[in-house]
Amino acid sequence: MADTQNPTDLIATMGARARLATATLAALPTATKRAGLRAASDTIRAQSAAILAANADDMERATEAGLSGALLDRLRLDDTRLTSVVESIAAVAALEDPVGAAIDTRERPNGLTLTRVRVPIGVIGIIFESRPNVTADAAALCVMSGNAAILRGGSEARASNRALHAAFADGLAESGLPRDAVQLVPTTDRAAVGAMLTATGLIDLIVPRGGKSLVARVQADARVPVLAHLDGINHIFIHASADPMMAEVVVIDAKMRRTGVCGAMETLLIDRDYPHAAALVDALAATGCEVRGDDAVQRLATVAPATAADWDTEYLDAIASVALVAGLDGAIAHIAAHGSHHTDAIVAADADVAEQFLARVDSAIVLWNASTQFADGGEFGMGAEIGIATGRLHARGPVALEGLTTYKWVGRGTGQVRG
Repeated sequence: MADTQNPTDLIATMGARARLATATLAALPTATKRAGLRAASDTIRAQSAAILAANADDMERATEAGLSGALLDRLRLDDTRLTSVVESIAAVAALEDPVGAAIDTRERPNGLTLTRVRVPIGVIGIIFESRPNVTADAAALCVMSGNAAILRGGSEARASNRALHAAFADGLAESGLPRDAVQLVPTTDRAAVGAMLTATGLIDLIVPRGGKSLVARVQADARVPVLAHLDGINHIFIHASADPMMAEVVVIDAKMRRTGVCGAMETLLIDRDYPHAAALVDALAATGCEVRGDDAVQRLATVAPATAADWDTEYLDAIASVALVAGLDGAIAHIAAHGSHHTDAIVAADADVAEQFLARVDSAIVLWNASTQFADGGEFGMGAEIGIATGRLHARGPVALEGLTTYKWVGRGTGQVRG
């Protein structure tokens, strides 16, 4: 398929080929899918030099284009990260196959047995920016769950994505799986995104992974279902009972381990009765994080003033907003007003308070005494994730194999009729 092909025709062709591939994938035994993924991971390992060279080209162009440090970090591949990509594919291959699993079974008084069985969704369209590892992660999850994938990466990662996709597809083909099970949109024309969003009947689900503008556009324009989160405005609440050493370690990791990931802490909420608030703010600032505080925090430490916009900002950078709040109720009220329902955490020694936080905060992921950076499919034992969903329908939190299935009812009778 040429890059110059009309985007609508291109997506229609890819969608038709993907639809054919789903018929094969949905019927494959687990062992065959696992063998295909192992072959794909082996091929990526074997072609690592070419993949890293392609990534170096992308990094050079991105640097010249003035991409931010956070975006450059998302784009960068090295030996360690590529090894992680290979290992994540192998981890997905080792997971329990959800396809065909019985969710529940009931027998009616007339003897008819009805079973809900997990089945693939069909064709999954993944639209993503910057992170080339998504190419492999999404492909592995879709294949293992019996779905075909159409991948559309950002222009900043085009060489990396092409190299990773080529290696993955080669591995699938060598093991006898359909190459069309995972396709990469070959053009960076933005019209291809629009064609995917309106490909009703060809694409069954769209998963956007990228910045706020991309996700907002997908949610506004899609004519097919969307699984996504818009922002990762994540909070950590330090309760008055928190161990000070634990609080410092968790907060610094949550903010500074990787500032450009969606699980990074953006706002720190400190109980006004916590006796070590000043020391905690100073420790965070000492890591190189720019701290923006409310009036109460400014009286405790030398920090920049926070504006109203700060509480609603996903920085994806070494910046954090900090507020003193009136205990648990104050923290929950702040999160309800400014959170994005992604990931929120509490650090507390008081178990009753912690359990109230976990029950009352309406987010896809809630944590007690742990960094928000655990908001990751791999850390949840899922091998990888196709994205994190913050809505209330179908799937929530890290979405992996089970989240890429739906179900059908299977009835087994002995000649029953309604009469």
